[in-house]
Amino acid sequence: MAESTQMRRRRGRPRSSPGGAGEARVQALDRGLRLLELLARDGSATLTDLALGAGMPASTAHRLLVTLQAHGLAEFDDTAQEWSVGIGAFRVGSAYLLRTNLVEGSRRSLRELMLETGETANLAIVEDACIVYVSQVETQNPIRAFFRPGTRSEMHASGIGKAILAHMARRDAERILRKAGLARFTPRTLTTAERLFADLSRTARRGWALDDEEHYCGMRCVAAPVFNAFGEAFAGISVSGPAVRFSDRDVERIGRAVRRTADMITGLVGGRIPEPVGDRPPMG
Repeated sequence: MAESTQMRRRRGRPRSSPGGAGEARVQALDRGLRLLELLARDGSATLTDLALGAGMPASTAHRLLVTLQAHGLAEFDDTAQEWSVGIGAFRVGSAYLLRTNLVEGSRRSLRELMLETGETANLAIVEDACIVYVSQVETQNPIRAFFRPGTRSEMHASGIGKAILAHMARRDAERILRKAGLARFTPRTLTTAERLFADLSRTARRGWALDDEEHYCGMRCVAAPVFNAFGEAFAGISVSGPAVRFSDRDVERIGRAVRRTADMITGLVGGRIPEPVGDRPPMG
């Protein structure tokens, strides 16, 4: 428990930080976000109006706006001499909405999947070359898988990770795998590019992935991807549990159920299921 608390602290705030609204804030960031709020409220505005609205010198507002522009968060119209919100702000906002809609919209489907299969159902998203579990509906079986929200897992050794990798462009999958590596967790972990990409080819053909005790000994997991509006796999769902309850025949049945549920969730979040992915050669 102490180690878990320490990990959460390290990812969220420094040990010495007291938390809450009284924390020290970065003034420049505060001011930049204030300008973004004004742009979001007004649609577009001149530098003079923004500086007055934010209560700062025009020169300071201009430096902040130029910085926001460099990150795509603000745009400048030379003709109208006005600033407006940039496409980068839309991407940030839409990512939040998509994640929120995903968790809320998938809850009922995950529960139905758990009831149909009798095993724990999970939802995870991609984040920084890993998957992060964001929701779970537990089975009532006494022996079951449990992934606390926020738990991270390497993509090459998880069902959801492999389901997503199998539907990525080869170069994108290679980039992620080179960054994260192919660490061994059990004797069954796929630690070579040749074996992993052969498995991804099978996954792409049948539409669901199998974690065959590749991250935890004695644990199997069947997963399928969830797609966004561009047909990109950005999340996935899975059913996981003890290998003794996941015979090969059960895996086939569960795989079809997981894929059907994943496709349903794709529709609920406004996603688009892409054309089937063909075979992938081993990574060079």
